[in-house]
Amino acid sequence: MEPAAAAPSADPLVIAGKTYRSRLLTGTGKFRDLEQTRLATEAAGAEIVTVAIRRSNIGQNPGQPNLLDVLPPDRYTILPNTAGCYTAEDAVRTCRLARELLDGHSLVKLEVLGDQKTLYPDVVQTLKAAEILVAEGFQVMVYTSDDPILARRLEEIGCVAVMPLAAPIGSGLGIQNRWSILEIVENARVPVLVDAGVGTASDAAIAMELGCDGVLMNTAIAGAKDPVLMAGAMRKAVEAGRQAFLAGRIPKRRHADASSPLDGHFL
Repeated sequence: MEPAAAAPSADPLVIAGKTYRSRLLTGTGKFRDLEQTRLATEAAGAEIVTVAIRRSNIGQNPGQPNLLDVLPPDRYTILPNTAGCYTAEDAVRTCRLARELLDGHSLVKLEVLGDQKTLYPDVVQTLKAAEILVAEGFQVMVYTSDDPILARRLEEIGCVAVMPLAAPIGSGLGIQNRWSILEIVENARVPVLVDAGVGTASDAAIAMELGCDGVLMNTAIAGAKDPVLMAGAMRKAVEAGRQAFLAGRIPKRRHADASSPLDGHFL
């Protein structure tokens, strides 16, 4: 077996005590249909898939196509999210509904938005919801701004993963805030996953090279001309970025440094 193939198993992602081989988490919205969702998810190699409870049917609408038919919970970790919630109360209510629909499932992705134009998180409402959910026994992965102080506070509350945005949701702008992301990564004791802003494979690689534990994306894959092909590219990018981070890059220099030593050579 080639070393590259063994690397994911030797370097697992651990969230809420569970081990995963893949560090690429994918969304399930915006695809053409459920079949394309399935194919892209498989191509991405994702093991955790996030589901917008307010927009996807996972059993609450009997008789309609069910996402769990193509992404079964015995194969994937279903991560219910609170997309579309603008208050702590709505977010908490949505998580409680998800727990009922998924037979007591406690792992959730919390996001409380501040406004419809930017889809930036409302940090006050996010903190409020996180405190309630953690107290109720939920394992909370939380979408947040790139504020290192806020990330630390969410960790202190008991969130099992912090998910700062790299750029606005769906913007495809890439990693616009490298210093902030790096600061969060260097001080966190829970997994840090970039959530929002990734547009192409190089963006995912950069996130991983910064030391992030993983990347969650939806639009970058579902919105591509060929979502399945892009999913495969993102998988490779996340793996390459992680390996580059572990390998340790050379320092940046202003001048050349010969690949072959010249000392002791005669002309």
